[in-house]
Amino acid sequence: MFDPFTEKCNHNYMSTEQADPGQAADAPGAGHETNASAEAGSDHRDQPGESGGSGRAGAAEEVRGWFGGRLPADWFTAVPDIQVDREEITVVGALAAPDTAAASPAERAAAAEGRIRRFREETRGHRIEIAREAEHKFRRKVSWGVTCADATEMFTTMSVPVMTRLRQPERRVLDTLVDAGVARSRSDALAWCVRLTGENADAWLSRLRTALRHVEEVRDQGPGNA
Repeated sequence: MFDPFTEKCNHNYMSTEQADPGQAADAPGAGHETNASAEAGSDHRDQPGESGGSGRAGAAEEVRGWFGGRLPADWFTAVPDIQVDREEITVVGALAAPDTAAASPAERAAAAEGRIRRFREETRGHRIEIAREAEHKFRRKVSWGVTCADATEMFTTMSVPVMTRLRQPERRVLDTLVDAGVARSRSDALAWCVRLTGENADAWLSRLRTALRHVEEVRDQGPGNA
Protein backbone atom coordinates (compact mmCIF):
# COMPACT_ATOMS: atom_id res chain seq x y z
CA MET A 1 0.00 0.00 0.00
CA PHE A 2 1.22 3.47 -0.88
CA ASP A 3 0.48 6.70 0.90
CA PRO A 4 -1.83 8.71 -1.44
CA PHE A 5 0.05 11.87 -0.52
CA THR A 6 3.36 10.29 -1.56
CA GLU A 7 1.93 9.26 -4.91
CA LYS A 8 1.01 12.86 -5.69
CA CYS A 9 4.41 14.30 -4.81
CA ASN A 10 6.50 15.79 -7.58
CA HIS A 11 9.98 14.25 -7.40
CA ASN A 12 11.44 16.54 -10.09
CA TYR A 13 13.27 18.78 -7.65
CA MET A 14 15.13 20.85 -10.22
CA SER A 15 14.77 21.69 -13.87
CA THR A 16 17.28 23.36 -16.15
CA GLU A 17 16.86 25.43 -19.25
CA GLN A 18 17.55 23.81 -22.58
CA ALA A 19 21.16 24.42 -23.49
CA ASP A 20 21.87 26.25 -26.71
CA PRO A 21 23.44 24.15 -29.46
CA GLY A 22 27.17 24.44 -28.98
CA GLN A 23 28.60 23.06 -32.21
CA ALA A 24 29.00 25.80 -34.76
CA ALA A 25 27.71 25.02 -38.26
CA ASP A 26 30.55 24.52 -40.67
CA ALA A 27 29.32 25.19 -44.20
CA PRO A 28 29.31 22.02 -46.35
CA GLY A 29 29.74 18.93 -44.21
CA ALA A 30 28.89 20.73 -40.97
CA GLY A 31 29.85 18.88 -37.84
CA HIS A 32 32.32 16.50 -39.51
CA GLU A 33 35.53 18.41 -38.99
CA THR A 34 35.89 17.71 -35.29
CA ASN A 35 33.53 15.03 -34.02
CA ALA A 36 35.70 12.17 -35.17
CA SER A 37 35.31 10.00 -32.06
CA ALA A 38 32.25 9.20 -30.02
CA GLU A 39 34.13 9.07 -26.75
CA ALA A 40 33.33 11.88 -24.32
CA GLY A 41 36.29 13.98 -23.32
CA SER A 42 35.03 14.28 -19.77
CA ASP A 43 35.57 10.54 -19.29
CA HIS A 44 39.31 10.97 -19.83
CA ARG A 45 40.06 14.23 -18.09
CA ASP A 46 43.69 15.17 -17.62
CA GLN A 47 44.92 12.19 -19.64
CA PRO A 48 47.61 13.65 -21.89
CA GLY A 49 47.59 10.82 -24.37
CA GLU A 50 48.97 7.40 -24.99
CA SER A 51 52.51 8.20 -23.89
CA GLY A 52 51.58 9.14 -20.33
CA GLY A 53 52.71 12.23 -18.43
CA SER A 54 51.14 13.94 -15.44
CA GLY A 55 49.34 17.19 -14.82
CA ARG A 56 47.37 19.46 -17.11
CA ALA A 57 50.46 21.48 -18.02
CA GLY A 58 52.22 18.34 -19.19
CA ALA A 59 49.16 17.37 -21.23
CA ALA A 60 49.09 20.76 -22.95
CA GLU A 61 52.80 20.55 -23.77
CA GLU A 62 52.36 17.08 -25.25
CA VAL A 63 49.40 18.25 -27.35
CA ARG A 64 51.33 21.26 -28.68
CA GLY A 65 54.35 19.12 -29.46
CA TRP A 66 52.26 16.56 -31.31
CA PHE A 67 50.47 19.16 -33.42
CA GLY A 68 53.78 20.90 -34.09
CA GLY A 69 55.05 17.73 -35.71
CA ARG A 70 51.77 16.68 -37.34
CA LEU A 71 50.58 19.89 -39.01
CA PRO A 72 51.88 20.56 -42.55
CA ALA A 73 54.68 23.15 -42.51
CA ASP A 74 53.12 25.23 -45.30
CA TRP A 75 49.73 25.78 -43.69
CA PHE A 76 50.55 28.70 -41.41
CA THR A 77 53.08 31.53 -41.36
CA ALA A 78 53.93 30.99 -37.69
CA VAL A 79 53.51 28.44 -34.92
CA PRO A 80 49.74 28.07 -34.40
CA ASP A 81 48.12 29.08 -31.13
CA ILE A 82 46.98 25.85 -29.46
CA GLN A 83 44.79 26.00 -26.36
CA VAL A 84 43.95 22.90 -24.36
CA ASP A 85 41.43 22.21 -21.61
CA ARG A 86 39.83 19.01 -20.30
CA GLU A 87 37.40 18.66 -23.20
CA GLU A 88 38.78 20.48 -26.23
CA ILE A 89 41.87 21.34 -28.27
CA THR A 90 41.65 24.61 -30.20
CA VAL A 91 44.09 25.20 -33.05
CA VAL A 92 44.26 28.71 -34.54
CA GLY A 93 46.85 29.39 -37.23
CA ALA A 94 47.87 32.53 -39.12
CA LEU A 95 47.53 32.64 -42.92
CA ALA A 96 49.65 34.81 -45.18
CA ALA A 97 47.84 38.10 -45.79
CA PRO A 98 46.91 38.90 -49.41
CA ASP A 99 48.99 41.56 -51.17
CA THR A 100 46.47 44.41 -51.00
CA ALA A 101 48.64 47.31 -49.85
CA ALA A 102 47.03 49.80 -52.23
CA ALA A 103 43.51 48.47 -51.85
CA SER A 104 40.60 49.95 -49.93
CA PRO A 105 39.67 48.59 -46.49
CA ALA A 106 36.65 46.82 -47.99
CA GLU A 107 38.81 45.17 -50.64
CA ARG A 108 41.38 44.05 -48.05
CA ALA A 109 38.65 42.57 -45.87
CA ALA A 110 37.14 40.73 -48.85
CA ALA A 111 40.56 39.40 -49.88
CA ALA A 112 41.22 38.09 -46.36
CA GLU A 113 37.78 36.47 -46.27
CA GLY A 114 38.44 34.80 -49.62
CA ARG A 115 41.80 33.44 -48.47
CA ILE A 116 40.25 32.04 -45.32
CA ARG A 117 37.52 30.40 -47.39
CA ARG A 118 40.05 28.85 -49.78
CA PHE A 119 42.15 27.46 -46.93
CA ARG A 120 39.07 26.04 -45.24
CA GLU A 121 37.90 24.16 -48.33
CA GLU A 122 41.33 22.99 -49.53
CA THR A 123 42.36 21.58 -46.14
CA ARG A 124 39.03 20.17 -44.99
CA GLY A 125 39.84 16.51 -45.61
CA HIS A 126 43.33 16.79 -44.15
CA ARG A 127 42.05 18.57 -41.04
CA ILE A 128 39.43 15.88 -40.50
CA GLU A 129 42.14 13.23 -40.65
CA ILE A 130 44.37 15.09 -38.16
CA ALA A 131 41.42 15.73 -35.84
CA ARG A 132 40.52 12.03 -35.79
CA GLU A 133 44.07 11.07 -34.87
CA ALA A 134 44.26 13.73 -32.15
CA GLU A 135 40.85 12.84 -30.68
CA HIS A 136 41.83 9.17 -30.50
CA LYS A 137 45.17 9.98 -28.86
CA PHE A 138 44.21 12.76 -26.45
CA ARG A 139 40.49 12.00 -25.86
CA ARG A 140 39.57 15.60 -26.60
CA LYS A 141 37.61 17.21 -29.43
CA VAL A 142 39.52 19.36 -31.91
CA SER A 143 38.38 22.80 -33.08
CA TRP A 144 39.98 24.77 -35.92
CA GLY A 145 40.33 28.47 -36.67
CA VAL A 146 42.54 30.87 -38.62
CA THR A 147 43.56 34.50 -38.71
CA CYS A 148 44.32 36.41 -41.89
CA ALA A 149 45.27 40.11 -41.83
CA ASP A 150 42.75 41.61 -39.37
CA ALA A 151 40.19 38.81 -39.70
CA THR A 152 39.79 35.84 -37.36
CA GLU A 153 37.38 32.99 -38.05
CA MET A 154 36.64 29.84 -36.07
CA PHE A 155 35.54 26.99 -38.32
CA THR A 156 34.22 24.86 -35.48
CA THR A 157 33.67 25.31 -31.79
CA MET A 158 32.40 23.25 -28.91
CA SER A 159 30.06 24.25 -26.10
CA VAL A 160 30.26 22.25 -22.87
CA PRO A 161 27.59 22.48 -20.16
CA VAL A 162 28.92 23.43 -16.72
CA MET A 163 26.82 22.77 -13.63
CA THR A 164 26.88 25.41 -10.91
CA ARG A 165 24.92 26.59 -7.89
CA LEU A 166 24.21 30.27 -7.38
CA ARG A 167 22.74 32.13 -4.43
CA GLN A 168 19.93 34.62 -4.89
CA PRO A 169 22.11 37.76 -5.31
CA GLU A 170 24.08 35.98 -8.03
CA ARG A 171 20.90 34.72 -9.71
CA ARG A 172 19.52 38.26 -9.66
CA VAL A 173 22.55 39.43 -11.63
CA LEU A 174 21.79 36.88 -14.32
CA ASP A 175 18.08 37.72 -14.31
CA THR A 176 18.89 41.42 -14.72
CA LEU A 177 20.94 40.63 -17.82
CA VAL A 178 18.07 38.56 -19.20
CA ASP A 179 15.44 41.22 -18.42
CA ALA A 180 17.60 43.89 -20.06
CA GLY A 181 17.93 41.86 -23.24
CA VAL A 182 21.69 41.41 -22.85
CA ALA A 183 21.25 37.64 -22.66
CA ARG A 184 18.55 35.24 -23.77
CA SER A 185 18.66 32.97 -20.72
CA ARG A 186 20.45 32.47 -17.44
CA SER A 187 22.96 30.14 -19.09
CA ASP A 188 23.60 32.73 -21.81
CA ALA A 189 24.00 35.43 -19.14
CA LEU A 190 26.50 33.30 -17.23
CA ALA A 191 28.53 32.76 -20.40
CA TRP A 192 28.42 36.54 -21.02
CA CYS A 193 29.79 37.17 -17.53
CA VAL A 194 32.63 34.71 -18.09
CA ARG A 195 33.55 36.36 -21.41
CA LEU A 196 33.47 39.81 -19.82
CA THR A 197 35.73 38.66 -16.99
CA GLY A 198 38.16 37.13 -19.46
CA GLU A 199 38.32 40.30 -21.55
CA ASN A 200 38.86 42.62 -18.60
CA ALA A 201 41.13 40.44 -16.50
CA ASP A 202 43.28 38.88 -19.21
CA ALA A 203 46.61 39.95 -17.68
CA TRP A 204 45.61 38.69 -14.24
CA LEU A 205 44.36 35.38 -15.65
CA SER A 206 47.62 34.95 -17.58
CA ARG A 207 49.64 35.40 -14.38
CA LEU A 208 47.35 32.97 -12.60
CA ARG A 209 47.81 30.32 -15.30
CA THR A 210 51.58 30.81 -15.18
CA ALA A 211 51.57 30.38 -11.41
CA LEU A 212 49.49 27.20 -11.74
CA ARG A 213 51.97 25.78 -14.23
CA HIS A 214 54.80 26.41 -11.75
CA VAL A 215 52.81 24.69 -8.99
CA GLU A 216 52.23 21.64 -11.18
CA GLU A 217 55.91 21.49 -12.13
CA VAL A 218 56.98 21.57 -8.48
CA ARG A 219 54.37 18.99 -7.54
CA ASP A 220 55.52 16.65 -10.34
CA GLN A 221 59.08 16.86 -8.97
CA GLY A 222 57.97 15.72 -5.50
CA PRO A 223 59.24 12.54 -3.81
CA GLY A 224 56.17 10.56 -4.76
CA ASN A 225 56.84 11.11 -8.48
CA ALA A 226 60.56 10.41 -8.44
